[in-house]
Amino acid sequence: MAEILFFHLQSRPLEQVLPTVLERALARGQKVVVQLSSQERLGAVDDHLWTYADDSFLPHVTAMEADAAANPVVLTTLDHNPNAAQVRICAEGVRIPDAMGDYERVLLVFDGDDPDALTAAREDWKKARSSGHAASYWQQDETGRWEKKA
Repeated sequence: MAEILFFHLQSRPLEQVLPTVLERALARGQKVVVQLSSQERLGAVDDHLWTYADDSFLPHVTAMEADAAANPVVLTTLDHNPNAAQVRICAEGVRIPDAMGDYERVLLVFDGDDPDALTAAREDWKKARSSGHAASYWQQDETGRWEKKA
């Protein structure tokens, strides 16, 4: 069974949170696929991951690149798993996959200021729990630190 983690963004946007999440997964030796809602957002996140810190390198590619299968982090807009990732991150309105069991971890990162995102996250929470997966809910405090709420 996959571990499903819900990350409720409030004080920091995806671009500030994603590099840390990816670095932690890579430190555990896990491959990651990040699904975004549009090519425009994929491009913006791709650009950001190359430039977010002067002293850090986060290896990643987009699913459109020929060597995607060999890379530890792949950005995509599709619901596939091009690099046989153990971790799937769903962001920017992407819903958790039906095939949650294909991953060790599935992370749903959603904007707490978006009513539609909150509604979708609640529906996905019910889906994950009814499927028997271990699910946890994390919310940012005012300083950007994560607090486990459920």
